[in-house]
Amino acid sequence: MADIRIKVAKDKAKLVKALRAGEGSTGPFQTYVDLMIFAACLGVKRDKYIPIEEASRKDPDPIPWDHFASRNKSQILNLLAVSTTQNPKVLGNSERSELDCVEIFEGYANGGLSIIQEAMLGSSNYTSQLQLLLLSERQKSEFVSDLFDISLLED
Repeated sequence: MADIRIKVAKDKAKLVKALRAGEGSTGPFQTYVDLMIFAACLGVKRDKYIPIEEASRKDPDPIPWDHFASRNKSQILNLLAVSTTQNPKVLGNSERSELDCVEIFEGYANGGLSIIQEAMLGSSNYTSQLQLLLLSERQKSEFVSDLFDISLLED
């Protein structure tokens, strides 16, 4: 496998650093891997895909693929790619396939980071804001499931 790295958009670099615990930050995420996976899942949930136009070169550095693989998180990238393309061939053994999976992941992670960035406007407590964001997502899901409650059809 080539030296594949997951990029962070330059305009989200400051946010990503602030959301990661350590190095002077009290962010809620222990690793960049965890943060990017959370952001990608949020991006998928809200169907927000934003391709990265300009990547951060430093601070944070692009995240090596190995960091995802060593934490058994690379399957998430693969599942995201298959569900997005509706084509399992995207998981081929070629470098092009790997790059396609990474590009899809990066776009959804960037979309999720955009959602998080908007939710963080004016806040200094990122952990509380993320909790509110998660609560909001949960309530939306409960509302939608209530709308389609099949038990309402029973009589």
